[in-house]
Amino acid sequence: MKILVLNVDRDDDFGRKAKVKSPIMGIKDNIDAANKLGQADPEDSDLNAIFSAISTYNLLVKEGKNVELATICGHMNVGLKSDQILSEQLEKVLEKTGADEVIFITDGAEDEYILPIVQSRIKINSVNRVSVKQSREIEDTYYRIIKILDDEKVQKQFFLPIALVLIVGAFFVLLNMASSGFGAILLTLGAYLLIRVFRWERAIAFVWQEVKSGFLTGKLSIYTSILAIVILIAFGFLAYNATFVNTYITLEAPLIPALLFVNNMI
Repeated sequence: MKILVLNVDRDDDFGRKAKVKSPIMGIKDNIDAANKLGQADPEDSDLNAIFSAISTYNLLVKEGKNVELATICGHMNVGLKSDQILSEQLEKVLEKTGADEVIFITDGAEDEYILPIVQSRIKINSVNRVSVKQSREIEDTYYRIIKILDDEKVQKQFFLPIALVLIVGAFFVLLNMASSGFGAILLTLGAYLLIRVFRWERAIAFVWQEVKSGFLTGKLSIYTSILAIVILIAFGFLAYNATFVNTYITLEAPLIPALLFVNNMI
């Protein structure tokens, strides 16, 4: 019976920080990956997890067990894409090692989300969650904030919407439109959350690249599209003002306001 000691890095710190390609197979490659990550970010929790996996591997080897060691990595955008990559790498590792059971090594609850994926393919013999021992003096508030700010994933998920809200709010305050600023903040935050929920980041990035390349190459459709959008928005406001602000409308004929708006829009 062959045992696989499996270390999981769901957000790909080894790839992003240490430039190590995964899956990482064998004791030698895992030690090299640990050294590279230790030099790139010696305080990363994945460093403790991989050393725990190495220690578990060495212990089992001393006991005379038939054991293999592997580390699989996902993607910075934790979720569907990350889990698909982990699933593909797990298949490669199991095919190459021919393992019968797994000892699962993780540094936190986030990595444990892929436990069902592993269980669907191989028997899990043990789960080892590695926690870092630190003194209370080190874990002060300033230290934690600085470390959080250095994490690229945290910056994109939490600090980006805060930055957008502050910028929009400050813009309307400078224009002496504080009351309108609150509505604009809610609109901005709502749009950001909507984009995150439906995962429209790629589509928006694609549109931005098309607009950017259109300006650089002088594509006429970019200019005409922007002009058309501006005209529609402007005349929408003018039609609304002419229909509902400057015109007296009775409630006896509810279809009249709609027809007047269409007429003013045209």
